[in-house]
Amino acid sequence: KIKLPKKTAKRYPAYELYLYGEGNYAEENKNLLLTGIPVLFLPGNAGSYKQVRSLGSVALRKAEDIDFKYHFNFFSVNFNEELVALYGGSLQRQTKFVHECIKVILKLYRDREFAPTSVAIVGHSMGGLVARALLTLKNFKPELINLLITQATPHVAPVMPLDKYLTDFYTAVNNHWILKAQDLRNLTTLSVAGGFRDYQVRSGLAFLPRLSQHDSALSVVSSAVPRAWASTDHLSIVWCKELILATIRAFFDLIDENTRQITDNPKKRMSVLNHHFVRHPAKIFEENPEAFTELTGAFMWITVKASKWTYSLYNDSDGKYFTFPLASHRKSYSHVYCENSMLDTSSWIYGCVNSNSSMCLEATDLSWRAELLPTTKVVILKLQDYPSLSHVVIQVPPAVGNKYTLDCEFFKEDSRTVQLPVTHLFSFGLSSSKILLNSTGLLYNVQLQHFNQIYQAFKIYIESHCQSLKERKPSVYRLHIPWSHEDSIIVAEVPSFIEISAKLHIAQPENDSRIPELNIYSSSDCQYEVVLKTSLLQVLGQIIRFHAGSLPVYIVSNILLTYGGQLSTLISTGQCSDFSLELVRTAKPYKVEPLISIVVFLQGFNWFREIWQSLSLPEVDAAVLSSRDAWFPLVSLILFLFGTGIAYWSGVFFSTSLRLFSSLWLTLIRPTVPQKDKSITPRRLCGVLSLALVSWTTCGAFAVFIIYLQYLFKPVHVFVASVFYFQDSDHSKETSQNSSIHTVKNQSLMDSISEATQSLSSSTTIAEAVNSLKMHVTILNLFTWIVLLNLPSLIYWLKNLRYNVRLDPDPCRSTAIIIVCILEILMNSSTSEVKSSKLLKIAAKVPLPLSVAMLAFGRMHLYKVPHFVIFSLLLHVLCCIV
Repeated sequence: KIKLPKKTAKRYPAYELYLYGEGNYAEENKNLLLTGIPVLFLPGNAGSYKQVRSLGSVALRKAEDIDFKYHFNFFSVNFNEELVALYGGSLQRQTKFVHECIKVILKLYRDREFAPTSVAIVGHSMGGLVARALLTLKNFKPELINLLITQATPHVAPVMPLDKYLTDFYTAVNNHWILKAQDLRNLTTLSVAGGFRDYQVRSGLAFLPRLSQHDSALSVVSSAVPRAWASTDHLSIVWCKELILATIRAFFDLIDENTRQITDNPKKRMSVLNHHFVRHPAKIFEENPEAFTELTGAFMWITVKASKWTYSLYNDSDGKYFTFPLASHRKSYSHVYCENSMLDTSSWIYGCVNSNSSMCLEATDLSWRAELLPTTKVVILKLQDYPSLSHVVIQVPPAVGNKYTLDCEFFKEDSRTVQLPVTHLFSFGLSSSKILLNSTGLLYNVQLQHFNQIYQAFKIYIESHCQSLKERKPSVYRLHIPWSHEDSIIVAEVPSFIEISAKLHIAQPENDSRIPELNIYSSSDCQYEVVLKTSLLQVLGQIIRFHAGSLPVYIVSNILLTYGGQLSTLISTGQCSDFSLELVRTAKPYKVEPLISIVVFLQGFNWFREIWQSLSLPEVDAAVLSSRDAWFPLVSLILFLFGTGIAYWSGVFFSTSLRLFSSLWLTLIRPTVPQKDKSITPRRLCGVLSLALVSWTTCGAFAVFIIYLQYLFKPVHVFVASVFYFQDSDHSKETSQNSSIHTVKNQSLMDSISEATQSLSSSTTIAEAVNSLKMHVTILNLFTWIVLLNLPSLIYWLKNLRYNVRLDPDPCRSTAIIIVCILEILMNSSTSEVKSSKLLKIAAKVPLPLSVAMLAFGRMHLYKVPHFVIFSLLLHVLCCIV
């Protein structure tokens, strides 16, 4: 643990700074006489500072391998495992603390021979966003950070926008990075996303905003990272060994030999990151590789004139140079392709310039044009781009104890490119596109035409058949997305049958016409059948992946429409309909969706946009999502139907739970007959004031939770009392009938009328109780979702209670006071009061426009949902009073 200045420690009592170490290294650095390169790790949402161990341990091993010529000091910040992805109130505090930590870290190196002037930062999840937010601080000097690596960080928008502080923080950070992009050129940023296995942060959110830093920012998906080629979940991206190795190798390659710190050259930083995270040539990184190389050694020179060549060797003690004259192939072929199964880091392919002899003493090293794949390294050269080359030379060094194969072929691009139109979304997997590749070559490119939207998802089946049963190298299939680094690679034995999922993290940009490809690195005498079908299940998966965060809005919208329908039936029939029946009758997507679609369409016109802005109305969320290419046809309808289903089953759950608890209560306690009472009494007023005080002095969500629990028992009490009253009335009626047999002769007409009136009054009271019960269940259903949306700030407050009794800032302090007042009145109200109100017609009509507004403005701002519900129930309260 690093001791912080008293002022900093007092201002941030929940936060700490640590230095990672192990073994002798840890003992040597206890006195903090540090000489390495500082790297600061920032954990994410509910993340531990101990997650730095993976990076720190691997970096230490690599430093030991080079006898500590260079080494890194890994620091880590303890954010007390705060839920910053769900509560944005502490993000600014975390950012300021990190600034203080950077100053403390750099002070530790003061007066050292190679003292650093900047810190490299690795941020996991929300830690990456906090690192980016440092640049928005007024007193922060941008030169304090020169390298930022983020792991599964949602840069574009919050996963769940549950409070205004979170969305405002995102807006401030992203706007700053777009507007000040020129000032941030000296900062190199790498964002690594986890791919489809990360169910918490979809990879599309982890791509840095397109407008910012074209030349100094890089976004990749882990499935495309060389030597990793795997998707990770949200936590394992921190300790995934392949990614850790790539990161540490990049760190060591970034060191400047003169300063013994991370290089100040932004171009070198980007080339290192591209080398390790985008395209690895199977060579150790060199900043300025030599233009020409001397081909020395007593190797045999062999000329190959064939257009296709294969060479296998095992325990060969003699080295060879194979030369391929290009002059004879330039007219017939457009490309040359070579692959080498020896996965070492030495150079192996060269280009001779204007050599007329069969030997070439000086050549350009083409190995830097190679690309590493899981089982081989490959080079594709377009002959037109190398007009000065006369020969291609393949170097085969002596192979003692090694077995490997080299293949080369000349081909025409058109003959190896096949177009495969993807099936339509509404084919539902019933139709398919199919091609048959009678392979005579080593490489095929299958272009997936019209595959450019995020709602498209396909299953690609590849079946390989071979003519002979000899042993072959595995085939490599790569799904290549040209507009973003999100490729996925699969290795398959030959022959085999394999299934590949094809879906996108990022939709095709408007100005990009490139086509996604399925690259097949094949065996030359095998046949490949490629079948593509739409996968309905994966299309639904894409909808959930991109829009699951807005599901609460659709659920609450359905419940609000049902609530409005219940008020309408109360007006027309005098009875409150059952929640489930009313949901089926009232919650229809055509009531809300068309209006939103019309507004989104009109916002495409400047004149409408100007009118909209003049009214100071916020932009419709669907329009914002469309601009991010994250919105597509019918998605809102599907989400609405999902919302209807969840609302329906939540209603069934509440009704079932109510009956169970009521039965239990009825067996334990004999309830009293429900009494008519005033909505507002001194006792209830004291309760409201005390909860308002709790909200103001501690946490608004805590006050909401208390009143919710109090309200939770109201329907149970009403149900039990109604059952008891119904049973009591039946018993009284039976007794009265037995008595009347003996006294019927003496019974007067007035007694008969009085008995009939009592019986009618009894049945009316029960009917009113049932009506009130149905209304209470619906209101409780609504407020359950409001409590769930406010729950993160309550959890955050409980976790930090030992540091501060009052949650500051509190996203629901003011709304909590209003909710407390509303629920206190509603829990003591009945439908008989509401039926006689003049405002009931207005209250019944308001939920529909509120549902429309909720879907228009709440999808990307979940914290707005309670406001629409509160407004609707405020009218209900007025109906009880007026």
